[in-house]
Amino acid sequence: MKKQLHENICEERMFSSIFNKYSKDLNNFLYYKFGELLNPKDKVQEAFVKLWEHCKKVAPDKAKSFLFTTANNLMLNETAHQKVVLKHQQTKQKRHTNESPEFLMQEREYHDKLQRALANLTEAQRVAFMMNRVEGKRFKEIAELLNISTKAVEKRIYGALEKLRKEIKEL
Repeated sequence: MKKQLHENICEERMFSSIFNKYSKDLNNFLYYKFGELLNPKDKVQEAFVKLWEHCKKVAPDKAKSFLFTTANNLMLNETAHQKVVLKHQQTKQKRHTNESPEFLMQEREYHDKLQRALANLTEAQRVAFMMNRVEGKRFKEIAELLNISTKAVEKRIYGALEKLRKEIKEL
C-alpha cells in the first residue's frame, strides 16, 4: 500500500495538482525571505524539477516539506555563491593605473571615510539608502520590500543623506 503512494506522485495528474497547490505559496515564501534579487521563480522551478526527479522517493504527503526545504536550500546556496562572487570582485586588483599616487591615496581615504559613515547609519537608514542608491530601486519598491510606507522610506533615505553630508564634507 505504501509503495503505491510513492508511485502516485510520478503521475502527471498528481504532480500537476501538487504544482498548482504549492507553487504560488513557495514563490511567496522565497520572495519574502530572500527578496527578488536571487530570482525566486527560478528556484521554485528548480525545486519542482527535483521533486519530479525524486518522485518515486517522495510520498505525496511529504511533497510540500520536500519542496520548501529544497527551494530554501537552493536560495541559501545561491546566497553563498553571490557572496563568493562579490568577494572575488572586491579583491580583483588593477594591474596598472594612470592615476597619480596622490589621487589614489585621496580616493582610498574617501572610500574609507564613506564606509565609516555608512557604518554609522542606523540599519534601517543603511538598508533603504543602499537599496535606492546601489540597487537603483524606487521608493515605492523599497516600501513594498520592507513592508513600510513610502513616506517612511523617504524619511530614512533623507536622514541617511543628511548624516552622510555631515560626516563627509566632500559630498
